Amino acid sequence: MTTLAAAVRRYPLVALTVVVGVVGLALNWTPASAVVPWLLSLYAIAIAVRESVSMVRRLFAREFGLDVLAVTAIIATVLVGEFWASIVIVLMLTGGEALEDFAAGRAQRELKALLSRVPQIAHTFADNGELVDVAVTEVVKGDRLVVRPSEIVPVDAVLVSSSTSVDESSLTGESMPVEKVAGDLLLSGSVNGPEAVTVTAAAPASESQYQRIVQLVSEAAASKPPLVRLADRYAAPFTLVSVGLAAIAWWVSGDPTRFAEVLVVATPCPLLIAAPVAFMAGMSSASTHGVVVKNAGTLEVLARAKTVVFDKTGTLTSGTPEVVAIRPEGGRSEEALLTLVAAAEQYSSHVLAASLVADAQQRGYDLPSVTDAREVATHGVQARVGSELVTVGKPAFVAEQAPGLVRLELSSGEAAVYVAVDDQYAGAIVLRDAVRAEAPRMLHDLRELGIQKTLMVTGDVHQTAQKVADELQLSEVHAECLPQDKVRIVQSITPGPVVMVGDGVNDAPVLAAANVGIAMGAKGSTAASESADIVILVDDLYRVVDAVSVGQRTVFIALQSIWIGIAISVALMLVAMTGVLPAIVGAGLQEVVDLVTILNALRALSLGRRAR
Repeated sequence: MTTLAAAVRRYPLVALTVVVGVVGLALNWTPASAVVPWLLSLYAIAIAVRESVSMVRRLFAREFGLDVLAVTAIIATVLVGEFWASIVIVLMLTGGEALEDFAAGRAQRELKALLSRVPQIAHTFADNGELVDVAVTEVVKGDRLVVRPSEIVPVDAVLVSSSTSVDESSLTGESMPVEKVAGDLLLSGSVNGPEAVTVTAAAPASESQYQRIVQLVSEAAASKPPLVRLADRYAAPFTLVSVGLAAIAWWVSGDPTRFAEVLVVATPCPLLIAAPVAFMAGMSSASTHGVVVKNAGTLEVLARAKTVVFDKTGTLTSGTPEVVAIRPEGGRSEEALLTLVAAAEQYSSHVLAASLVADAQQRGYDLPSVTDAREVATHGVQARVGSELVTVGKPAFVAEQAPGLVRLELSSGEAAVYVAVDDQYAGAIVLRDAVRAEAPRMLHDLRELGIQKTLMVTGDVHQTAQKVADELQLSEVHAECLPQDKVRIVQSITPGPVVMVGDGVNDAPVLAAANVGIAMGAKGSTAASESADIVILVDDLYRVVDAVSVGQRTVFIALQSIWIGIAISVALMLVAMTGVLPAIVGAGLQEVVDLVTILNALRALSLGRRAR
């Protein structure tokens, strides 16, 4: 009863239409049956007037919608005395919103599943050592927590216990449990295995992985599908065809009832509902496989994409470079060179800097104190270590300080960080960042999906970038680019639409500038994820293929649903022109058309792994 009452409050016109219809049926078998035509006709006209007001407003805004046809059909059936057909059309109009909500709710099932699993409490230790429950929002970095068996990890945390297995399917789509050992990071939203474990909070709830995902999903769920506008593109010609066929039927038969019978089966509910349902279903399907589409309009643009642009480090490559050679100059030792570089690179956000610092720490080197450190975006860093000015970065940047710099010959996947101390060239450190194993197949399958051009736009040196581009057979490569250069290049690329795939802070502006921005969010920056239209939550570049495939198939199914609705409606109109289809029967058949088109649109729910 509670659910029924809520439905009545939410959709009062649907309830009122049903009540009017039931009352009409009851009165039809009583002496008061003469009142029934007046009751039904007046109610239908009242609804038509209500719809006409909003219709006129849209017409003044130069928006010609399909509701014009529905209002015309209501008025026509009332004028020729087909009042029961009028009520069926009114029920279709008033029930359209409820039907769309139901279908869209089915399509958003997977999106809402994430929201329902948001952790609410955490188990932490009080000052007396007892385990107490606190709101997850009260957890701060460094808190020691206990995660019980089969419980959701409340915040991003480092495992203290020796080992455990976790279910990360809600985050990554991977159905197999993932084994973790002490020191590994447990992501919030993952489900602990069969034994309780102790962890240390690595971040508060607001900065944890699951909360970021929830925010992205909330944006996706709130997105209004824009392909309704595409359906409206068919409004004017469909209305003209329908009214024309109805007028011909009236003229040939001489019976005005025939006009109403034709218009009844031309009502446009399928065109208004099927397209947005298909888009929400496509977004839902993508989300179950780690691809969050923030806005439904993104899928429509993605389906027409002709060019895909990639960042290099962390996108086409694994993003975890390792030091493979240290080549000092000027009499310095390998330890001395790496120590100076790591000390300066502590103040850089570049992925190579993190690898250099980590390598020095793994070797047990003590890093000296640094003063006056500054980073020059995409070029390198300068820092004063003791009395020495250390410059670290790209060859052109370092050569400005040390003209004696000598460039190294590098192999595919390698990058060199050059070093100057004061005005003398001090050597270089070589790192290797291997191309992702899935990258060649991903590029091949993108071409199979109709992508005409694939490019690399990166801040790395040209020599390193060109070797990776040659290995992957990319169409073009643009290296040593500043963030503004990336934006300019992407905005000038043809053919479009252009998709940009990246992961770093420096990629945020170009992700926002591209027609579609795709962020590798599994290890990438928050800034990149917030700027992108699509976020890939799994560290798997092949999901770019999945995203394009879902976009193309979703648009195909949306358009297919529109044309199915049009085709069946036109066929029914042609039958109605012969006079063998009473208006009340035609109104009922139109409801069947609604159901067929919506069920077809819901096929987009199963698109997630088509590209695999």
